[in-house]
Amino acid sequence: MSKLKLFSLIMLSSTILLMSCGGSGGGKKGGGTKRFTSKTGWKPNDQKGWFFTGKQQKQKGWPGMVYVEGGTFTMGQVKDDVMHDWNNTPKRMQVSAFFIGETEITNYEYREYVTWLKFVFPPSDPSFKEIYKGALPDTLVWNNKLSRNDFAETYFRRPEYDYYPVVGVSWLQASRYCDWLTDRANEKALMEQGVISKDFYTNDANNQGANSFNLDKFKANDPEMEAYINTQRLQQKSGIKTSNQRILAANRNATAGVVEKFRLPTEVEWEFAALGMQKEREYNLYTSKKPEIQMLKGKKGKNRGMYLENFKQGRGDYSGVAGWKNDGSPTTSDVKQYPSNNLGIFGMFGNVSEWTADVYRPIIDEDASDFNYYRGNVSKEVVKNADGTFKKIEAAKYDTLSDGRLVYKGLPGQYERETVADNRNFRDGDFQSSLDAGYGKEEDSTTAGYNMYNSKQKRFIVDDRGRVVMQKDKVSRTTRISNEVRVIKGGSWLDGSYWLDPGQRRFREEGKSYGWVGFRVSQDAKSTGKGRTKR
Repeated sequence: MSKLKLFSLIMLSSTILLMSCGGSGGGKKGGGTKRFTSKTGWKPNDQKGWFFTGKQQKQKGWPGMVYVEGGTFTMGQVKDDVMHDWNNTPKRMQVSAFFIGETEITNYEYREYVTWLKFVFPPSDPSFKEIYKGALPDTLVWNNKLSRNDFAETYFRRPEYDYYPVVGVSWLQASRYCDWLTDRANEKALMEQGVISKDFYTNDANNQGANSFNLDKFKANDPEMEAYINTQRLQQKSGIKTSNQRILAANRNATAGVVEKFRLPTEVEWEFAALGMQKEREYNLYTSKKPEIQMLKGKKGKNRGMYLENFKQGRGDYSGVAGWKNDGSPTTSDVKQYPSNNLGIFGMFGNVSEWTADVYRPIIDEDASDFNYYRGNVSKEVVKNADGTFKKIEAAKYDTLSDGRLVYKGLPGQYERETVADNRNFRDGDFQSSLDAGYGKEEDSTTAGYNMYNSKQKRFIVDDRGRVVMQKDKVSRTTRISNEVRVIKGGSWLDGSYWLDPGQRRFREEGKSYGWVGFRVSQDAKSTGKGRTKR
């Protein structure tokens, strides 16, 4: 027998042996979790039992969201640091799968938000008067003392700018938008499933103040939601035939198709999505990590030689010469005016820079975490009443923006939360990060709240006219870094090409807004589990 035939026979025998032993991961045909039975002996959703998880549903991307498969990559700058910031040195990072908005949030989408607030929490009610006002973009960001510009009156409201990115929105306002979007998306999903009536909004009593829908109340089986929920439809949707409504209600989060929470992308997610490196590889090797400046110009067709991003080309040159506008946009542009990257995501390099979730520090602590890195974790828990029920916000509580307006922390009817752990300073800024701790001094009451960054302190007062006014900080400060500054990624219409490199990073105060900064949303995603592909 030839060596080739002998080798083939051995391989065939090995394959048969592996299959007979369940080598693909588990026993009978189907393997994996398809024939799962609990160690208690009960089958999933057994109608005679007590625990119901509902039908397993394939996770689908919400409209306008792009799936980004997770992976490892080199985060940071891979060319000379000409600015000498030394805040983006290369580091290896792993990212989980996630969804990210295909575009920045537009004026149209943000107007949906503020209109809803005005409808549900009318400013004519004295207890609600600050809610709508504090959510509005600061249109004065367009004003320039030596420039004529009418955008302050037209940009946010006029329909011709509907699909331009919203600007003048602070990090605090953008975060509140994400929370609102989570509730509205779930409200819509439950309507489509028939769990909530589709004429929900035609009855004003359903949507006034604290009576409005929010996901917390739905998942917690809050009595307020009972009038809105079609329990029979929820039962059909889940596949649970039991008449035990108490059990069905207790498992609402699993039995209904709940939409994943919306949030701002982390810095590492944003950079990974911008690079689109899963399409820039051959097998398990990345083939390119070119700064976007090398891919700015079209190479063929009508775009040959034309800039394909919206950025400032030089002093006094925002779009090119008349009759031949190279990038075609002196300020912002339609969010889909320029080509997407290879993942189908628009505007990651020009048009507007974008807020990310992270608190800024000059050094990313890869030794502490190289998986889904994020500085800014603040753990909160729902406050409970003495009888064990969840405490609801009765009157809105507020943060103060840099322009003196109040932006709500939570809306009436939402569950009140309290901070149980604040890790924004972890390993950089807290007492244990200081030189004093290195001399053996223990943290005590005298060092509680210590911050090694001597940054500007904010203080607000209410003047005689009832306006909130920020007081000037007269103390000499040595840094702008604090727990209230957030990372900004990407270049804008106001920036030169240097800032278009996804590895660049900047920071700004979370309560301040700018005419060159917008934002997009993201969601966690389940990995597809499809395994390897050749290309």
